[in-house]
Amino acid sequence: VPGAGAALRPCSSRVAQDGINKPVIDRIIRVDHAGEYGANRIYAGQMAVLGRSSVGPVIQQMWNQEKNHLKRFNELMVAYRVRPTVLLPFWNVAGFVLGAGTALLGKKGAMACTVAVEESISEHYNNQIRTLIEEDPEKYKELLQVIKQFRDEEQEHHDTGLEHDAEATPAYSVLKTAIQLGCKAAIFLSERI
Repeated sequence: VPGAGAALRPCSSRVAQDGINKPVIDRIIRVDHAGEYGANRIYAGQMAVLGRSSVGPVIQQMWNQEKNHLKRFNELMVAYRVRPTVLLPFWNVAGFVLGAGTALLGKKGAMACTVAVEESISEHYNNQIRTLIEEDPEKYKELLQVIKQFRDEEQEHHDTGLEHDAEATPAYSVLKTAIQLGCKAAIFLSERI
């Protein structure tokens, strides 16, 4: 009977919040959403420069997977009621500039960027997997499955970059180190802001 002390709630796509470590889940979903958003912008920048080149279809295939990753994290943000990072407008511009800038170095430069970013993201996802397993692997089963799948796909992108001569980029190690430092800073900030 409505009004007899029972709360009525419309159906939604939200998940039960009982017993979850909300600060940990918020941090994970927020930063992963930001990372997938940034990855989409990197591939958009690469496609703007190299889309009509011989490597265009390879970049497009990786971008299509990133679009699916972003779509899934958009859904998880709603389901877990997580706010996005306030830095999204910055990642919008920074991601596109990084993608287009490295693509201006040619196919190898774009692939060097892919290797650097995807290596950082795979490592980041591995850290999150460890955190969720330590918390409660059964409670976070769905989220663990998503992160593991995306980690594997990011590793495939990394390997694709290596197969397409990323390491032959002039000053490869300097470029890779600089991009990975930027990734670490982006992860740190997006988890918190």
